[in-house]
Amino acid sequence: MVKRQEQNSGRMPANQGVHDVTPEPNKINASTPYDFNGRNLTPYGGLLPIITMLEKLGFQPLVEQTLTSKRIPRAMDLYRFVLGIVLGLYIGFPRLNQLRFIARDPILTGILKVTKLPVQSTFWRFVNALHRNVALQMLTVMRIMRERVWEAANVQLEVVTIDTDTTVHTLYGQQMGGRKGYNPKNKGKKSYQPILTFLAETREYVWGELRNGDRPSGKQIRDHLRNVRKALPPTVKRIYGRADSGLYCRETVEAYEEFDARFVICARKTARLVEELRQAQWKSSPKTDADAECEFQYQPDGWSKPYRFVALRKEKPREEQEAEDTEQYQLFETSQHKYRVFVTDMQDPIYFVVWFYGQRGGAENLIKEANNDAGLAAHPSGRFDVNGNHFQLAMLAYNLNCWLMLFNREPQADATARQHTTLATARLRFLFVAAKIWRHAGRTGVSYSDQYEEKGIIDRLMDRLRRIAPRGQGYAPVMVPTLR
Repeated sequence: MVKRQEQNSGRMPANQGVHDVTPEPNKINASTPYDFNGRNLTPYGGLLPIITMLEKLGFQPLVEQTLTSKRIPRAMDLYRFVLGIVLGLYIGFPRLNQLRFIARDPILTGILKVTKLPVQSTFWRFVNALHRNVALQMLTVMRIMRERVWEAANVQLEVVTIDTDTTVHTLYGQQMGGRKGYNPKNKGKKSYQPILTFLAETREYVWGELRNGDRPSGKQIRDHLRNVRKALPPTVKRIYGRADSGLYCRETVEAYEEFDARFVICARKTARLVEELRQAQWKSSPKTDADAECEFQYQPDGWSKPYRFVALRKEKPREEQEAEDTEQYQLFETSQHKYRVFVTDMQDPIYFVVWFYGQRGGAENLIKEANNDAGLAAHPSGRFDVNGNHFQLAMLAYNLNCWLMLFNREPQADATARQHTTLATARLRFLFVAAKIWRHAGRTGVSYSDQYEEKGIIDRLMDRLRRIAPRGQGYAPVMVPTLR
């Protein structure tokens, strides 16, 4: 007789762990019910780190002590008006009439301590009442905030590179100061031509001003560079400067020499310079993409002494030689060659000087970021002074992102290895975060989704920001290692 019985008849041990319940997917279709009963919900949960950073670094007393206005607003005080406009720019609304879209957002109104943002006309009355000197006062606020951020974020850069450039803002209205000048994309239209300087290592905006559409004069460029030097933190000991051909003049060189900066400036085409290029001794250039390179000492008209000029040359294809010459701003041509010419006081090899200047392209990307993402190109008023103040408010919103990314950086000591996170990317990662504002037992809190992918990064960032504390005349560093 065969027994049909399992040989291993011992009782199996029970599973000790709790099995995860597999969630069912949400079924959303055309018949899905909806309502408007959700309360205290915000899509801008990422404003919490911003206001934490500003509060810990004493932004409110700094603004109240620095900015002046004869108008005494009743809806909100001066600080909250300024903060409301800057946060609106940071969120992505460059026009004052667009603030109505976030007028009842619970986290924004909670930051400003109001139940609803004032109407557009109230913001306009406030902006129109600001004097033109508010633009300089905003630059002072940014200078002091930069020093505080560097102390708290443990940034001690001793060598920095400043990139100065101009940009063209085409005007489509009757704004004061509009001129018909250099405007390659919209020839014949009036424009502004502001000048800006950025720090290559941290991507911060250092100094700038809104200008009419005329090319900046030598005196204006020199004054701008002097202000840039004063706006740098005291830890900076050595400066390298880069500028495009729009700033090529004697005053620019003298300004760099005044504060002992090494510089590279792209030269503009002149008849004497072309003759020097033809007489120069050219040699092959294996370390660049050009056909030949040369260097020579040359003293332009009105300059105090000769300077070192380096140049690259590339032969034009036959079809281009037969075509009509086209004028270019950075790279100029003759009938047979294209040239790139730079004036510099650096003694490095030609290929290194050209490579160093080539890194200046990052400044053009930063200007594009400020124009497109921070609302720099939106000139909302017909008055030049109002547009000048709005210019600095937009650049403050741009700097907020740079400062927040300094606190969010990975532990590293090499400033050149940092990756820049643009304002558009930062909005998607850290600003547009769904959150719910709750109140209980006299306390107010913010709840984020448990499915948020950047939980660890937000926790790390908030921990660093909340540990910011004054120490003596400055702020204690909350990060290691030191960024140099």
